[in-house]
Amino acid sequence: MSRVDGVAPWLAPLGLRVLLAWEFFEAGREKLQGDNWFADLGDKFPLPFSLLGADLNWTLATWTELAGAAALLIGLGTRYVAAALWVLTVVAIYAVHWPSVWSSLAELWQGYAISNQGHGNYKLPLIYLAMLLPLMLGGGGRLSIDRLLASRRAPVAAAPADAPAWGVVLLGIGATVSLLLPWVGATLASAGIALTIKPRGRHAAKRLSSTAA
Repeated sequence: MSRVDGVAPWLAPLGLRVLLAWEFFEAGREKLQGDNWFADLGDKFPLPFSLLGADLNWTLATWTELAGAAALLIGLGTRYVAAALWVLTVVAIYAVHWPSVWSSLAELWQGYAISNQGHGNYKLPLIYLAMLLPLMLGGGGRLSIDRLLASRRAPVAAAPADAPAWGVVLLGIGATVSLLLPWVGATLASAGIALTIKPRGRHAAKRLSSTAA
């Protein structure tokens, strides 16, 4: 299995990148060739997108999907592109796929479907989020432009997954998830803030004690 582990950085991210590139390219091409239906959503966009207007949101969504698809395919700026598409997908779930009214987790679960039967249909975009997450955290893999560019720079040792790193990740995920599930998002974001701040407090205390000594 150790030999299989050596293959994983080459093929695993590539499969995610190719599939997601095709899906977002299809979505962007449909918008580019179709009519703007964002105006029909009214005030369903969250802040700050609700301040931009239907035309600008349509343009941003179209070109984020098209340019993001191209970047994912070649593995250029993979982490940043995946993060942008993550935000785009969360906003799409919020505005289009999330049930407008639900009073229990059982009702919310009915929206985990491809077809819309009045309970939302967030299954497919939720799968996209799950596929984007490893690209945000792990990058585009060895078969990518990112890897080629990195190989021309001086090697940098991988940093450990310490508390601040977990804090930043949880804060980012929590901030976006709070649009859909406020309590879940707030909990994740609060945990992220706590993990980010706490180690700094310890380091500051150590520095003060060493200075006093």
